[in-house]
Amino acid sequence: MKITVLGSGSWGTAISRLLALNNHEVSVWSRDEKVLRYIANGENPEYLPGIPIPKNIKTFSDFDGSLKGSEVIVLAVPSQAVRSVAENIKYNNQIIVNLSKGIEIKTGKLINQVVEEVLGKNTRYATLSGPSHAEEVSRDIPTSVVIAGNNQKDNEIIQEAFSNVAFRVYTNDDVNGVELSGSIKNVYAIGAGIIDGLGGWDNTKAALITRSIVEMKRVGNYYNSNPDTFNGLAGLGDLIVTCTSQHSRNRHVGEFLGRGKKTDEILSSMNMVAEGVYTAKALHSIIKNNNFEMPIAEKIYQVIYEDINPKKAIRDLMNRDLKSES
Repeated sequence: MKITVLGSGSWGTAISRLLALNNHEVSVWSRDEKVLRYIANGENPEYLPGIPIPKNIKTFSDFDGSLKGSEVIVLAVPSQAVRSVAENIKYNNQIIVNLSKGIEIKTGKLINQVVEEVLGKNTRYATLSGPSHAEEVSRDIPTSVVIAGNNQKDNEIIQEAFSNVAFRVYTNDDVNGVELSGSIKNVYAIGAGIIDGLGGWDNTKAALITRSIVEMKRVGNYYNSNPDTFNGLAGLGDLIVTCTSQHSRNRHVGEFLGRGKKTDEILSSMNMVAEGVYTAKALHSIIKNNNFEMPIAEKIYQVIYEDINPKKAIRDLMNRDLKSES
């Protein structure tokens, strides 16, 4: 199968490697010609240092050239860039597979909604999500994820194309729930990082993870998603790994916020995107417009954007009116 991966960051590189090892004909497009040269030479030290990359992956800075003859197009760009990239796709019935985990800030739309708006309602679309740090996928560490799309046949095509002994793909038909889970968990991962920065309090982090699922289900109703999705790989699974892993960019941002660093200072020191910073802003607008009760998400937003002291944010949460868990 001929597959084009749009994006050459850590996840785009890892998935390109996986697909090439699965014997697919893989092309990678990027605006960064330096990174393309790295990939062509067999390693991407900018994003995945020390990981060998198959030499048969083709690299392109020419967008249209990268898509020529492709049967599957993988979107591996930051969520806020998906619209502009999709607008350049000359769609010809390819399956679009999204890897981005975010919500468009200016519209509050999930990635599947953005792609449908740009490419049309008949677009063959699916999203791949779950607990899957690129650093571990690229090292063939056993990983399980879900592919969610409205067309079960296309889901099974992607399931077969992406799966191997180290990468297991389940199918799911709840596109909104899977994308929402993958997006919002990044916000809570920043909260988990804040706790680590304050002292690594296990009790506090366990409570945050558990109550985050409750909040995710509340906003899930807004997107007509299945509550069970939030208990699965795309929800609880991805939330756990992002809140606890050393590889998590979002947890990293939170850890330095907990240590007293400012958001701009933290982001300027990173060469990769921490999606939760942007999703927190999009989610804040959705919460305000719909009067959702999501106190943890709101406090994380205030720490990121309103410079509220992290310890005060936790005290405010602990001093809320007492109530039943359910």
